[in-house]
Amino acid sequence: MNNPIIMHVNYCEQGQTIEEMCKKAVKWGFDGIEFRAKRAGVDETREDYIDEVARAQKVSGLKYVLFSLNMVNVMDPCPEKRKAAEDDAIDFMKKAAAKIKCTTFNAFAGGLFNEDEKLRENWSNNGGNGAARGCHWRWATESYKRIGAEAEKLGIKIAFETHMNYLHDTPANTYALCEMINCDAVGLLLDYGNAVYFRNNPSLKDTILSVKDKIYDTHLKNSIKLSADPQDRMPTALGGGEINHREYIKLLKQIGYTGPITIEAPRPGDREAYAVEDLAYIKKVIEEVEAE
Repeated sequence: MNNPIIMHVNYCEQGQTIEEMCKKAVKWGFDGIEFRAKRAGVDETREDYIDEVARAQKVSGLKYVLFSLNMVNVMDPCPEKRKAAEDDAIDFMKKAAAKIKCTTFNAFAGGLFNEDEKLRENWSNNGGNGAARGCHWRWATESYKRIGAEAEKLGIKIAFETHMNYLHDTPANTYALCEMINCDAVGLLLDYGNAVYFRNNPSLKDTILSVKDKIYDTHLKNSIKLSADPQDRMPTALGGGEINHREYIKLLKQIGYTGPITIEAPRPGDREAYAVEDLAYIKKVIEEVEAE
């Protein structure tokens, strides 16, 4: 498997500069970094941010830069606001692609939460599809048809992260959204580490096989269940939780997946140490799977 191994930026959001992040990622052995659309608490223009990432990539020798479109919200009832969100996403993609050879953008459609606080007990009815109506599906489809068409022109892939409290919460719902958008540039970012928080979650194998033709990116992280409530979980090291990432890698190899393998840091503490530990684990797994 020649999939690039990507470090999610959340391993290095503890005061490190962008250049430090890139140099550390290269030193540890990552192929790239997934950055956010902007840095929290930093007063800078979009252009300055992209320029800094481009410069840091060059001086560090980092091979890949991925970005998130986590700022996009097309769930607003106001058509003008949805159009502005589309314009903003397209502007970001164009400006990033002009300075950096981008491959994949992690996409979001905007948070959805149930207005009835009594229903906010679990993610199955708190948000995402638990709060969605037909109009939300229509808005996301219309907006990302346009965003996807622009991404296609730029040679960029867009991947909706499977994430609680969004229309694209479970892998099945995310796949359905991609089918509705029906654009080759728009697919799915499989974060099975989020899927395990839902009740009646399908197995890893069933999940991957059911969405395999739309997986454009992955997020890997792990946790263990602490009670019967699937939301009552504790984040762990990548190799220390209930998700079998050896099986995950075998299944990705089986379906011929060639996209990024992006690992995340869901735990507080010394995240730099976790980055080294998690990378060593997944590289060993990949090597052993390849040798079988």
